[in-house]
Amino acid sequence: MPRMAFRDRCRGHHPGRVRTPSSSHLANLDLNLLVSLRELLRERNVTRAAARVGVTQPAASAALSRLRRHFDDELLTRHNGSYVLTPLAAQLAEQVEGVCAAAERLFGTGRQFDPATTRRGFTLLLADYTIAVLGTALSSALAVRAPGVELRLRLVRESFTADIAETSRLIDGVVAPPSPRFDRPDLRSVELFRDRWVLLLDAAHPAADDELTPAVLAALPWVVPFAPDRGFSTAVPMTRELARLGIEPDTRVRVESYLGVPHLVAGTDRVALVQERLAREVAPRLGLVVRECPASERAPAAAEIRERFWWHADLDGDPAHRWLRELLVELGAGV
Repeated sequence: MPRMAFRDRCRGHHPGRVRTPSSSHLANLDLNLLVSLRELLRERNVTRAAARVGVTQPAASAALSRLRRHFDDELLTRHNGSYVLTPLAAQLAEQVEGVCAAAERLFGTGRQFDPATTRRGFTLLLADYTIAVLGTALSSALAVRAPGVELRLRLVRESFTADIAETSRLIDGVVAPPSPRFDRPDLRSVELFRDRWVLLLDAAHPAADDELTPAVLAALPWVVPFAPDRGFSTAVPMTRELARLGIEPDTRVRVESYLGVPHLVAGTDRVALVQERLAREVAPRLGLVVRECPASERAPAAAEIRERFWWHADLDGDPAHRWLRELLVELGAGV
């Protein structure tokens, strides 16, 4: 049996022909296996997965056997005394999280929501920079107000930008600044906090004490997060600031992380644009200097970064999601 994505199997897709999804096809699936699949792929251990689901170890083993037959794949294989995911299982691991989260939201809609007793899970897509700014406050608030909540944080990757419509239906929301990819009538948003771009250089950089004009910056090597391998993408949040400066950076280091950028600037002749909240926190311990972005012919000063929480309109009436939105706004106001 050829392998195929879990999503396509659920929809009834088969190679070489198109099949319209049907309720009868879905009815033939044991949807209880979704939870077993999620925990088996999370834990990579049958005993721990059984404990998470609340079943016996033999029951979890039986579920794994059924899943292996369904996908015609081992899913978990032995390696050096422990289980590892097969390539197909690694693909399924991400998909099943979204499917289970969507199911939890679906069956929780319309019910009264009590944060003190709920076992609801929330899945957010955000950058590591956002975790550095809001993570501690959010984790602490949940521990006190909603101790039973399971928070799943997925880090932004370059690839997510291509499918924001589908992504937004499978998670509780995205924290990101405005960009054209969010210009959709089915997306809602609210502002959380603001920041701005600053320049980061090593304290020993030859230009650390010089006037950093756009011409000087254009001649320096750069560290750029989330930059494509070729050209420069409008999906990169700092694109507008670079455009204001009239700079197409000489990118020497690309990294899918904001928190990694200062470490890749330290001890080098590279320069980077970094959010000021992050720059001020890490600069002293890494021997870096923070400099203002220069004025340019296009604009006198750097534009603000406005971090917003985005969610799909289908979640507007969900009381649990409304509570989450209000909590995020409250925490953002305290930044």
